[in-house]
Amino acid sequence: MVVIRLARGGNKHRPYFSIVAADSRARRDGRFIEKLGFYNPVASEGVEAVRINSERVNYWTSVGAQLSPAVKKLIKATA
Repeated sequence: MVVIRLARGGNKHRPYFSIVAADSRARRDGRFIEKLGFYNPVASEGVEAVRINSERVNYWTSVGAQLSPAVKKLIKATA
């Protein structure tokens, strides 16, 4: 099954997340199918904190991909 979830990057105490479509059996930060956006929880003011390619998210959900709870919350907040 394909899951749209967050993959962590960045340094210690400075997280940076990529929003990716990945196989549910793959590791959290491992192999993914497509990058759909990013989320920077420690972005300073004036810097873009979230970007989501909604067209691709809609495509993946139309073919059966599931959203993780964190990504679902981000999409709801940006809409």
